[in-house]
Amino acid sequence: MSTLNNIHVENGYEKGAYTYYPVLIVGAGPSGIAMGCQLKEQLGCDQFRIFDRQSGIGGTWWINRYPGVACDVPGIYYSFSFSPNIKSSTFYPTGPEMARYLQSTCDKYQISDKVQLNTDVSELRWMEDEELWQVTLIHMAPGTGDLSEKERQQRIADYGEKSVYLFREIVRAKVVASAVGSLVEPKGWPEHIPGRKEFQGDIFHSARWNESLEFTGKNVVVVGTGCSAAQFVPLLTKAPYNVNSITQVMRSPPWVAPKTGPPQEIWEKFSTKVLAKFPLVTRFLRFLLFLLSEYENFTTFKMSSSNRKNRKEIEDRLTKHMKTTVPERYHKILTPDYGYGCKRRVLDTWFSNMDDPKFHLTTQSLKSIQPTSVTLNAQRTYPTPKSIHAKGPLDDVTIPADVIVLANGFDVTTWLHPLKVHGKGGKLLQDVWDERGGAQAYLGAAMDGFPNLFIIFGPNVATGHASVILATENMVNYSLHFMKPLLNGDVKTFEVKKQAELDWTKKMQDELRNTVWQDGGCNSWYKTEDGWNSTRYPRSQLDFWWRCTHPKWNDWDIKYTEKGLMKQRLKKTLGITAIAATVIGACGMWQNGISPKDLPCIILKYVRHVFAVILDVINRVFLLKAR
Repeated sequence: MSTLNNIHVENGYEKGAYTYYPVLIVGAGPSGIAMGCQLKEQLGCDQFRIFDRQSGIGGTWWINRYPGVACDVPGIYYSFSFSPNIKSSTFYPTGPEMARYLQSTCDKYQISDKVQLNTDVSELRWMEDEELWQVTLIHMAPGTGDLSEKERQQRIADYGEKSVYLFREIVRAKVVASAVGSLVEPKGWPEHIPGRKEFQGDIFHSARWNESLEFTGKNVVVVGTGCSAAQFVPLLTKAPYNVNSITQVMRSPPWVAPKTGPPQEIWEKFSTKVLAKFPLVTRFLRFLLFLLSEYENFTTFKMSSSNRKNRKEIEDRLTKHMKTTVPERYHKILTPDYGYGCKRRVLDTWFSNMDDPKFHLTTQSLKSIQPTSVTLNAQRTYPTPKSIHAKGPLDDVTIPADVIVLANGFDVTTWLHPLKVHGKGGKLLQDVWDERGGAQAYLGAAMDGFPNLFIIFGPNVATGHASVILATENMVNYSLHFMKPLLNGDVKTFEVKKQAELDWTKKMQDELRNTVWQDGGCNSWYKTEDGWNSTRYPRSQLDFWWRCTHPKWNDWDIKYTEKGLMKQRLKKTLGITAIAATVIGACGMWQNGISPKDLPCIILKYVRHVFAVILDVINRVFLLKAR
């Protein structure tokens, strides 16, 4: 029997032995889980393996453990359509609940045993003669995969390579699905700020929270005011943390929106008594949230006059919310000078803490750190010196510091980092991106020169309004269109055409210029310093769903197997047969007085029968060859 679709060891007991995987998935976060579930559900394929360097399933929801971590999209929408999240205790699920949901989905679809943790996929290399991917796996010391790349390198420098990397293994795969997330590698310490080595306290990123640290009575400095900081900062002044003070350093203010949703007591009763018993209600609510998010996309994020007007109304409403919630001393520095949507909006779990005497918000940036303190620059970063609200230079300020928490985001513009991907001719994917101006992929999924590689949630896929899970599912379903003939043995390789990829990328960058993400007047992690936006999709998720559901096969170079070629010829033959049968049938109908209404059914029945017989013969022939 053919081993093409089975995990097996090739050349066993020999020096060049390796394990072969029909499908290899990189990453056990939401994208990798969705890929695994749908391989089983839609294709009936369980011959795959999911590798992840972390020590648990869940991706960003496994690794983020800061106080108050939660989803800022309703859980009923931020979950898989094939496995809705109806068990969360709140409308916006907590981080631990999200991790449990993802783990339970793996159990439900029986793919937990397909996940191999503490294993880093460090390199992919296309083997042109074999038409397979050679994959380098690094088996890691348990738990070290939960560290950032910078932390792992520091550990190696301090304790040696074996403290992180145990051994390497080379495997091969017919198809690789990269489910490497975008919120993976935390930004490091700003190197232009001196004094880190002399600091006697603790410094860590919020995405690598130090759960063993005792906060009571300590002075904390938080760098950043994004979504994560807005969740954990208000909790640090309260039990069990009880810090002495928090100074939060902000570069520029985010737009902060009030949380919307049902009251907690209603949600608890509704979710347990209604959603669990009536799946149609769950589907209706998901669809309603989808419609609302699509409406926001159509009316808010473009640069048309109507969208500008709508944004102004939203900005006025959010400004009013801010001014009625926070102390007056913060009004100026919390009034954004850019369009709503230019940066990711923050759900308001933050403002209510700003009247706490332990809390202080500043736009004076870090200048240096000392053993037990930090110094802030005299010049504010916001309002800018040119702003009518800006005051003259202040004095440098030195404040006590025992803990510094970096909440300054992730390296989101460096896609697939630190994975190295070598395509045809040994070309490195990152080099191709650099040559073409920035990270890109045809429909966010494929690059020319890299056959049988499908990126799940790649460049220019996320919209600024919808659940990323929705985009992930669309990309999974899109990839399955190609994986099916590859696994059936009909196709050897799929490779997107270079011109199709270039044309698609040009469309994306051109259309983004007419959006608030590109022209909203702010600096954001959506784009690089030179303006390349590899994160946002300028159209709607409805548009993206349609494109993922209906692939443009002409945009792909397809290398068929002998079996696949025969099937293609069969389809063409049957097409001609169908036309001929139509003509003959029409003549016969005219001669024998058959009703025209009966003709389509007669022809369809005939064509289906012929197709089934011939297809069965082809499959039997190739099955005998494989034995």
